[in-house]
Amino acid sequence: MSISGKSGGSKNNPKPDWSPVAQLVQSPLNQLENENRTMNQNRRKFIKTAAAATVVGPNIIINTPGRAAPSERLTLGFVGVGGRGMANLGGLMNHGDTQVLGACDVDELHWGKNIKRGGRSYGRMAAKEVVNAHYSKKGNTDYKGCDIYSDYRELCSRNDIDAVCVSTPDHWHALATLAALQNGKDVYCEKPVTHYFAEGQAVYKEVAKQKAIFQTGSQQRSAGNFHQGVTLMHNGVLGKIKEVKVGLPRGHDNPDGDANPTDPPSNLDYEFWTGPAKMLPYMRARNHWSWRWHTAYGGGQLMDWIGHHNDINHWGLGLDKGGPLSVQARGWTKPKTDVYDSAVEYEVVCEYEGGIQSSIGSVNPMGTKWIGENGWLYVNRGKIEASNPEWLKKDFKAGDKVAYKSSNHHRNFIDGCKERKECVAPAETAHRSITPGHIAYVSHAMGDKKLHWDAAKEEIVGDAEAQKALMAVPYRKPWDLG
Repeated sequence: MSISGKSGGSKNNPKPDWSPVAQLVQSPLNQLENENRTMNQNRRKFIKTAAAATVVGPNIIINTPGRAAPSERLTLGFVGVGGRGMANLGGLMNHGDTQVLGACDVDELHWGKNIKRGGRSYGRMAAKEVVNAHYSKKGNTDYKGCDIYSDYRELCSRNDIDAVCVSTPDHWHALATLAALQNGKDVYCEKPVTHYFAEGQAVYKEVAKQKAIFQTGSQQRSAGNFHQGVTLMHNGVLGKIKEVKVGLPRGHDNPDGDANPTDPPSNLDYEFWTGPAKMLPYMRARNHWSWRWHTAYGGGQLMDWIGHHNDINHWGLGLDKGGPLSVQARGWTKPKTDVYDSAVEYEVVCEYEGGIQSSIGSVNPMGTKWIGENGWLYVNRGKIEASNPEWLKKDFKAGDKVAYKSSNHHRNFIDGCKERKECVAPAETAHRSITPGHIAYVSHAMGDKKLHWDAAKEEIVGDAEAQKALMAVPYRKPWDLG
């Protein structure tokens, strides 16, 4: 697996001189990369076992009361520090045994959807300010500051970073994640884990190859009500499952912001932001946050949310490494605007072993509802309901099976990295949770054709054209998945 591509740069964000780094990232067999991986693997062991304080890279930090010794801290880098990236930055930074060393973004400074440029700011300069202020308040007087980058490959090549958090738009998830993995890093990546199906396979196979720790930002797995619901499912309180209804939000009919094509703002390297995606005219309605409703960058509300509620469905059904028998798109409607091209109303109909029928989409109430021979169980954010209220009482004993327990998604990742144990939302699980969405896009492109799926082989059965479409990775040159 290799990663290639380059930034066009701009006068305010010039192309960095990183040719030695390019050689490192682009060649998995490169001697420097092997040395880099070995160094990081050795450092992982050191984090877990070392008792004495030491110096971590260029950011020299003295041991501070209430904080883990430097040798016991997980060092972190962040790729993508917009709204979600800054939330992850805060969530991972606010632990005494982590240390943020770097942040990367192609946007120097912005205010998200606030066109008046006020309030909370984002981008690499904002991340630097937040990190430096955090450690200053903690009394780390010897902290040398958060390094910032406009090219994720430079950050990923650092020997002193243990783990990388990827919070970019979807079309960048795979390339940034693979660069981090191939440089020996553990990875926390936002959902959906990848934009294209083949990218997901590449990521989870690379995780296994590197023996890396991976956490997907499907944080519902670390919420108590979802854990309670899944534990009830694993103990069979519903009996034989007949049907599942997975509710996701409807898409966008109208532009979310200014839809007039303009020159990109001077603080944004739009060429690099676009990266492997199709080059479209810049407009505010397709940039910060709102990119997700155009399939060049995201998969609409279907792919934006399937990694949440269908992830819980698969978890409850015990299909973290499984999948459906068939998938079919149904009732997809186009937006009124040509700014976006993802469905507004949509449904994905699936069949699973045992005759379980599943409906995923905007036609259902938000959340996950399992329907069985003994009744039904429904979970959503902040809510859990059941046809039998007894099941939800604290003293109800469902059985001996207990689902993987995580009470804090970021903490679960930190502990996974330090203890070398699998997280609650690993790469292959995340990939398989969103696979019905990937297949549904192929089904819709083929006139809502019902497609049969072999989950073990991860192949569409009896339809070479559909399988070819599923495996396509239409990157813009010179970007390449490998």
